[in-house]
Amino acid sequence: MDVVYKAIGVVHTPFKQPKGTPIQPSAAADAEGVVEVFEEFADGLCDLEGFSHIILLYHFHLVSGSALKVKPYMDTAERGVFATRSPRRPNPIGMSVVRLMRVEGNRLFIRGVDILDGTPLLDIKPYVPQFNVGGDVRIGWLEKNIVKLPRVRDDGRFV
Repeated sequence: MDVVYKAIGVVHTPFKQPKGTPIQPSAAADAEGVVEVFEEFADGLCDLEGFSHIILLYHFHLVSGSALKVKPYMDTAERGVFATRSPRRPNPIGMSVVRLMRVEGNRLFIRGVDILDGTPLLDIKPYVPQFNVGGDVRIGWLEKNIVKLPRVRDDGRFV
């Protein structure tokens, strides 16, 4: 079965290449960007400005190939791709929760962006913490390395 998505916009950021791009939004706290929503979808932004954070779903457009086992940047062991946030997935879909600073027409000004410039946007959802799982959350193999997350970038440099 083929599934086809149409981009609803494009993400503009200071990150022009994968090397040096923050790994997760927590490593990109001060990085700012602009989400340009195509005019045909701009009416869908109505009422979004009242949210402090949004979820961006996007296509990893520079990723070639996929693997079911990958070596994550925060570990030396190979892991199943579905136990990682690697972009080398069977369906190269990314997700980031970013701070929404303001909405101007069809443009969303965001902070905490960890996305490459020119990335095709698939969807936007409001982030609502009460909709997410709380309580007893486990993070598997990441438990021993999570302390590295807020500061590391994909080139190994700390921010």
